[in-house]
Amino acid sequence: MAKKQQNKAKEKPSKSKKSNAKQMPSKDEAMQLYQDMLLIRRFEEKAGQLYGMGLIGGFCHLYIGQEAVVTGVQSKQLEQDTVVTTYRDHGHMLACGMDPKGVMAELTGRETGYSRGKGGSMHMFSQEKNFFGGHGIVGASSAIGTGLAFAHKYNEDGGVAVTYMGDGAANQGQNYECFNMASLWKLPVLYIIENNQYGMGTSVSRSSAGELYRRGEGYNIPGERCDGMDVLAVQAAAEQALDYVRGGNGPYILEMMTYRFRGHSMSDPAKYRTKEELSSYKDEKDPVTRMKGLMMEELNVKEDDIKALEKDVKATVNEAAQFAQETPEPDESELWTDILKPVEDVA
Repeated sequence: MAKKQQNKAKEKPSKSKKSNAKQMPSKDEAMQLYQDMLLIRRFEEKAGQLYGMGLIGGFCHLYIGQEAVVTGVQSKQLEQDTVVTTYRDHGHMLACGMDPKGVMAELTGRETGYSRGKGGSMHMFSQEKNFFGGHGIVGASSAIGTGLAFAHKYNEDGGVAVTYMGDGAANQGQNYECFNMASLWKLPVLYIIENNQYGMGTSVSRSSAGELYRRGEGYNIPGERCDGMDVLAVQAAAEQALDYVRGGNGPYILEMMTYRFRGHSMSDPAKYRTKEELSSYKDEKDPVTRMKGLMMEELNVKEDDIKALEKDVKATVNEAAQFAQETPEPDESELWTDILKPVEDVA
């Protein structure tokens, strides 16, 4: 995944919900963005297939439809930035540059997975890639991300803690304790609310009062709303927000208006929304399709080049699935590693 290479601080932006104007990327940049989003899309589709075959157990929350959010944000990060997110986390892992083979191996509970097959969908990490996990506790990412931001400031490493949460998690009480501390201490944390319109099966209109991007105003934290189905709009908003935070101004909130094309989890038939609503997002706002259209219409990218890229992505995902199925499960002895020992054993 491409990352921003220079550290540029900007003046404090207004608290308007409007982001900076998006910029047209070069052909190479556009192809990279398309490839990154397509990798997440195809990987998640394959994960759904493996789940249906019984090769992935437990919970599995797919990111299909929301690919533009993490792709756009990650493209503007620096190497020293850290990332923490929720249980809908496979896309964030891939965007951080984690190996699809290792991610798929963890999903299928194999010893070559990022948590040696013991963490599964919601609990895999990569210190090398500065990815501090997906977390099953709703709202936990905010507290962990705020702690990571404190570490960045303490170590004076110039990093930003990019902290994702869902619209449902935005209603959790610990968020506001985090907002208070982050603002008081001017911690370098970017809170990203991925508003996919539904907290499990309850619509935002029924569960959340006010506008989520304004939730930090009581703590002097600016925020804005962005079209999370447009990767270029996400890039523009992320660049502004990251520069603001990195400039020593404290936290910032981005509310990404997005939509998941699948149910909340694999067991969710998603009957709480209409077929017409889902179809309208797929037909008119699919971030992958929109990017492909822009490349062909505005940047004159040849269809053959796009097909070649799509073929490579498909091969990568198939190799990851094959690798995961061929790798053995952890040995029984792994049950006793990486756990807390009784006090008497420590003594």
